[in-house]
Amino acid sequence: MTGKAKPKKHTAKEIAAKVDAATTNRGGGKAGLADRSGKEKGGHAKLECPHCKITAPDVKSMQIHHDSRHPKIPFEESRLVNLHAALAPETSKLRPGVRGSFKK
Repeated sequence: MTGKAKPKKHTAKEIAAKVDAATTNRGGGKAGLADRSGKEKGGHAKLECPHCKITAPDVKSMQIHHDSRHPKIPFEESRLVNLHAALAPETSKLRPGVRGSFKK
């Protein structure tokens, strides 16, 4: 004879959360590599640190990185490498995105 506990049922909210987690591109793995590296224009990695070559999406994030990783070197916004300016835009190619569903 089985125990007295009732079988657990999944709620609609829990099932929807699992489907969302499985089908939404969060920008990780091979799919988000181009987006994180800034190789293609339109990626979220816009600026590159001149000291350690790490990328960041904006100046504020780069300043936070610089203050924590390079505290002895003064922060100069002019020394940052703009990856979007260095690469020509290719309009025929889809732009990488973090949020978006693989299937609806």
